[in-house]
Amino acid sequence: MEYYSKAKVKSLSHRKILKTTVVVMDFFELLFLVLPAYASNSIPVVLGGGTKIDLGKNFFDGKRVFGDSKTIRGFISGVAAGTLVGVILALGVGFLPWIPQNDKFVVGFLVSLGAMAGDLLGSFVKRRLGLSPGSQYFLLDQLLFIILALVFAIAFAPKILAELNGWDVLALMVLTYFLHLSFNWIAHKLRLKKVPW
Repeated sequence: MEYYSKAKVKSLSHRKILKTTVVVMDFFELLFLVLPAYASNSIPVVLGGGTKIDLGKNFFDGKRVFGDSKTIRGFISGVAAGTLVGVILALGVGFLPWIPQNDKFVVGFLVSLGAMAGDLLGSFVKRRLGLSPGSQYFLLDQLLFIILALVFAIAFAPKILAELNGWDVLALMVLTYFLHLSFNWIAHKLRLKKVPW
């Protein structure tokens, strides 16, 4: 499948081709943008463990800050894996042509960092609600990491916000929700996770 830049799409004379190509291209650009976040969110399941990020400390409310499931090694490996995916995409895939290649490396890192920050924020909120590590909270577990990944990317490259298509973002959230459930179920079956969510 060929992906067109927006300038090339706009030069196509046939309105039907124009409309179809723009929608498909926009969604795949968005998907490529957040792929590092998927990698960041998945790798800690395999490479995590070791020292806890909160060092076993409690917050002001007497509850753990993040819990035992969030570790320094998991956080670093997640950011590193996502950044690597971002570098590979920047070098090998022609997406977001209006962002210089060197800036795409930074975006890949920030998307990865944002994903891990979203994961930590989700754990922080669940601890405040009195939920134990590994417990499920609808949408918080499945979508917060991808939302924070986009926020971090937009903070560096604000034009991304102007280029976003609302329907594409909605489709991405739905896709992310079901991918997250599916991958966690597989990880559970492979005994990489204690719970299937």
